[in-house]
Amino acid sequence: MKFEAVTIKDIAKALGLSTSTVSRALRDSYEISPETKKRVIEYAQQINYQPNPIALSLKERKSRSIGVIVCEIANSFFSQVINGIESIANERGYNIIIAQSLESASRELSDLQFLTSRSVDGIIMSVGSEVSDYAYLKELTEKGMPVVFFDRVVQDIQTHKVISGNYDGAYKATTYLIKKGYRNIAAIANAEGLSITRERIAGYCQALTDHGLPVQEAYIRHCLHSGRVTEEVDEAFRQIWKQKKKPDAIFAASDKLTTGCLRILKQRKLKVPDQVALIGFSNNDLTELLDPPLSIIKQPAFEMGVAATGLLLELIESKRPVTEFETKVLPAELIIRTSA
Repeated sequence: MKFEAVTIKDIAKALGLSTSTVSRALRDSYEISPETKKRVIEYAQQINYQPNPIALSLKERKSRSIGVIVCEIANSFFSQVINGIESIANERGYNIIIAQSLESASRELSDLQFLTSRSVDGIIMSVGSEVSDYAYLKELTEKGMPVVFFDRVVQDIQTHKVISGNYDGAYKATTYLIKKGYRNIAAIANAEGLSITRERIAGYCQALTDHGLPVQEAYIRHCLHSGRVTEEVDEAFRQIWKQKKKPDAIFAASDKLTTGCLRILKQRKLKVPDQVALIGFSNNDLTELLDPPLSIIKQPAFEMGVAATGLLLELIESKRPVTEFETKVLPAELIIRTSA
């Protein structure tokens, strides 16, 4: 049997009122007597009436919905960000629609087109690693679609952005390794074009330079799909490990790269940290349960979601066009365990 939602017409028929009277009563119009309002509201609650969101969006030109695009929902960092987004959106009366790009440029474009066709009021997103052409996104913002970037941002698009302390986190992690006595520190990072990659590798390189160590390009490798493709991580590791002087430590610049490196080290029967130390960005709660427990740079993911949503709702609910934008930088936390 097909489900049919209760409508204003059903309430009107049951109470012997016109649909316009019921509609006004539900909107608390001064034109309707308190007695009639009470009858309508009590009956609506009794039959669990819910306003039609599509009809409301057509009337108010707002859908009370927010589109969220992430690279991978299963990634612990992004799931924590989504929790932060949902906490504020729900509190403010907005629903969220989540899409994942899986790092694909075509899928990200499809996600954007789907969300805008559903008349979302705004979009919160982190761009995929395969994306190099941001023309469609730029066009969206220029047409007035509120967009807020988090984590992986597009610097050339004028809007609010929320990031963590990528440079500082990488700098502190690399400095920690140096102070522990490691001198040949390799780095495995995401796609070169991503903002997080540029910032994290910059922090890694600056820490080496500040401590009198050379930046060795042969020790830096990139993975286009951010660790989602196992073979890419394996190849990056092989390229580093074929160097005449083997690394004594590895800095991994994202969650799946960090755990991917630990997998490879175990496969090669290299003891961590005795033979090779490992430290990397990760928000996975299981990193402390691994053998050995992983030293990590942890991003304030939930807080980033909260901040991004607050900024987006400012754009959506502003009575005037917003012309001044900010980039919020939330500090990342260095957590030392036994892998480094």
